Amino acid sequence: MRHRLPHPLRRFRLPAVLLLLVLVYGITGYTLIERWSLLDAFYMTIITISTVGYSELHGLSTAGRLFTSTLIVVGVGTMLYGFGVFAETLTDNSFVAYRRERQLERALNHLRDHFIICGYGRIGTQIVAEFEDHNAPYAVIDQTEEALIRLRNEDRLHVEGDASSEEILKLAGIERARGLISAVDSDERSVYITLAARALRPELYILSRAGRPESIRRLELAGANRVISPYRMAGHRMAELALRPALVDVLDTLHHGMSEIAVEEMLVKPGMAAVGKSVAEVGLMSADAAKLLAVRRTDGTVHINPGPDLRLEEGDLLIALGSEDQLFASAALLK
Repeated sequence: MRHRLPHPLRRFRLPAVLLLLVLVYGITGYTLIERWSLLDAFYMTIITISTVGYSELHGLSTAGRLFTSTLIVVGVGTMLYGFGVFAETLTDNSFVAYRRERQLERALNHLRDHFIICGYGRIGTQIVAEFEDHNAPYAVIDQTEEALIRLRNEDRLHVEGDASSEEILKLAGIERARGLISAVDSDERSVYITLAARALRPELYILSRAGRPESIRRLELAGANRVISPYRMAGHRMAELALRPALVDVLDTLHHGMSEIAVEEMLVKPGMAAVGKSVAEVGLMSADAAKLLAVRRTDGTVHINPGPDLRLEEGDLLIALGSEDQLFASAALLK
């Protein structure tokens, strides 16, 4: 969505005002010079500036003919100017662009619990592809022409503008967002984006990309919950594939749901029945429930392979392993 695109009909304000002035000029002239009625003067003005070629209503005096000549020049020029504005509006597809962006605006207003992706470069494009595979709602923010062309051609939900602008972030629905991912290729811009997002939503989950190792600390100080270094991650991934390829394949299979079992996250939200109860009391140790691998507290504490006596708290993140039915059963037990 382009920021505040004006309605195409606004282009016709000046031609409409000029046409109104020409009508007033013609009616006034014929009324004063030829002493015609208002209806006759209006009709004569219309057929004169439209050059339809109809005959005169009444005979014209010499002054009337001179006045009609000026009316033809002014009126025809105004009409041609209006047609030029209309042709320009059709040529640059202003109506199509305006309708498309209003549709994008309505779609953005309906987004809830979504992710805002800042930057649609190589990393941002891959993030969007992953979100599409997982049917996760998102909105992209970018201002580079190359990225915007791809976003329009791919019909992606997006906002055109600077992601460090609070107004642009609001257009992307940051008040209703689940998280923000800064995938821009500049660490300095990423810091500004993180600061702006944190100022608008202090509790928002922010994930940021760091191109240089020394930028990781700056982004954390700016308010990022997690900072990812693509080069460090790529090196770690390649080392893992070299040392433990089978383990990586198994984890990838579980993560992407390409087998009968999968690993999923479940959040203990306020008001859930599981709050304050132990793992056993909730029923997560039953055979029908998924295997509980870990519980992460809001303070960052992680309980690996938690026992039945561990009590669940608001904000706990549960990592579970199981079939689709078992995972759904565990989610139902939490509620």
